[in-house]
Amino acid sequence: MMLTPTELERMTIFVVAEMARRRKERGLRLNHPEAHAYIADTLLEGAREGRSVADLAGWGATLLSSDDVMPGVAALMPIVQVEGLFPDGAKLITVHQPIRPHTGGAQPGEVMTPDSDITLNAGRWRVGLAVLNTGDRPVQVGSHHHFFEANPALDFDREAAFGMRLDIAAGTTVRFEPGESRTVTLVAYGGDGMVGGFNRLVEGSLDDADIRDLALQRARRRGFRGA
Repeated sequence: MMLTPTELERMTIFVVAEMARRRKERGLRLNHPEAHAYIADTLLEGAREGRSVADLAGWGATLLSSDDVMPGVAALMPIVQVEGLFPDGAKLITVHQPIRPHTGGAQPGEVMTPDSDITLNAGRWRVGLAVLNTGDRPVQVGSHHHFFEANPALDFDREAAFGMRLDIAAGTTVRFEPGESRTVTLVAYGGDGMVGGFNRLVEGSLDDADIRDLALQRARRRGFRGA
């Protein structure tokens, strides 16, 4: 039997799909290759029967649900594409979100949140400060950067910013353009109050008065504006 590469691929899809059907009939959940082949084979057979591309694209999303596949498989299959042979030639069948949502139970990587809004940094001490960028280039400060140790060209009340960071969502930043003045809200650090790194002005406990005084002295010596 002489088969082209396309025909060999079709046979492979059929074999895996047939195995998937048998396992599904026995109540076993399908893994990623099985689920992919199951849908692809069904679509190819539908094309052989003369169904339209649009019809198959919609039908393909009804074949399996998250209850039919192993945990995490649905997240790995945002799309299924297969080239079917129609009476008027070969056409690409595209099925978006081919695995229907699960009927219950948590899935790997699923994020579950309360119905109410989440308040950032609830109950933390806050302070508002006016900040001026005296430099000649933009400065970005990250959410958890010790604001006291921010870029020396930023002019603000450094002492008031000791032990504080920007009151913004984790992973976000605030950008200060050259010559720009803006007011930001800072929030007190949580945790054990140990700070290290950044511009190495603190290197110790935020609750230690001696470390605080030494940090201010270092900031003044190194030309941090507002210190």
